[in-house]
Amino acid sequence: MACFQRESPALKEILLKLYNAEKTMEIDHHLYEFGSVEYHIQSSPSDPQYAYLSISTPLLSQGVMLSHGLSHFTIQMVKEICSDVVEIIEPTKEGYQLTLRLDFAKILNSKDSEKVISEISALQAVILSTQLKEMLLSVNTQDTYQGTYKPIKLVYHPREPFFVIRQPKKIMAVFPMRFKDKSDVIIATAFFQELMDVGNSKEWSKAPPCCWSPIPPPELTGEPFEDLSTNGGFVSFDISSRHVDDKRVDKTVWSLLNFHAYVKFHVKSTRGFIQRRMRKRLEGLVQVLPKSSSEEEEEEEEEEETKKVQANAGRRSRRKLVILPKSKILKRKCGYFSRKIKKIRSRIKIHGFWRFRKRWLKMPKFSSSRGYTKLE
Repeated sequence: MACFQRESPALKEILLKLYNAEKTMEIDHHLYEFGSVEYHIQSSPSDPQYAYLSISTPLLSQGVMLSHGLSHFTIQMVKEICSDVVEIIEPTKEGYQLTLRLDFAKILNSKDSEKVISEISALQAVILSTQLKEMLLSVNTQDTYQGTYKPIKLVYHPREPFFVIRQPKKIMAVFPMRFKDKSDVIIATAFFQELMDVGNSKEWSKAPPCCWSPIPPPELTGEPFEDLSTNGGFVSFDISSRHVDDKRVDKTVWSLLNFHAYVKFHVKSTRGFIQRRMRKRLEGLVQVLPKSSSEEEEEEEEEEETKKVQANAGRRSRRKLVILPKSKILKRKCGYFSRKIKKIRSRIKIHGFWRFRKRWLKMPKFSSSRGYTKLE
């Protein structure tokens, strides 16, 4: 079921066009809306006072269908809509369930003319609501205590039927939920569990008790398999007599008719919110990543510089703090100087050194009593 308003926006636009026209317009227009709803609007300059509106809408259930297509209760509710302006024409136009004659002369003279047009534009919502209202108002009748409680299948859209089951002192409304995407099933399941917890709390004790189950309830045993094959489970509400009194019946009926639309709107809004949050989070991460990499490099460089500075400072402090004796200092210097000299391969020539060597460094000659002979 789509999220439909009580008023038909397209029908209201055409009626306002007729209302605001200076002269009567020639109109023979067919209008189609979601849910196989069809409107036929006729207006002619030859009959400027009246316009004719025919409507064809699918019935919620064949159980309320009579020979003329609509129940007596529905006809009475339609007659209450601006009785001075709207008149039901019988027999109805062929192919339509209801034909109305609109007196535009009285609409023009009315103080709340736009309000009257809005009420006429909500005709299809009135027909749907009265059919379900007729079922809910039979909660306390004697018929509910007799016979078997067979589920009544209500169909506004072929893919979104729901069931109404009459039971003693209450009526049970069961909604099989179907979704196209797996992500929608996950969001809807969490929503149903939260709805069940909140609906059964003390704060909402006056609301109809809610129950969700992945399997069909026992009351739907024997129904066709295609009606019970779902991926979102089954949501049921227990409607008692206090929910269908004169003050609450309209609100209860409208909430049940729009339950599918409400769930789909919630799932779509939640999915959009999650996607927006993910995009913002991704944009934030993309902006942070290059900054973090450059900052990490700068931090590493700073750490290396600080380590070098600390190491140099430590060495300087050690040199300042450690005091060595003069003898060790001289040994270190001499050792360093000798290592340098060894690295030089060429001989050092000192002028006059040969005279000093001849005079003072002359090696003595030794003689031995033993003689040595060369071996051949």
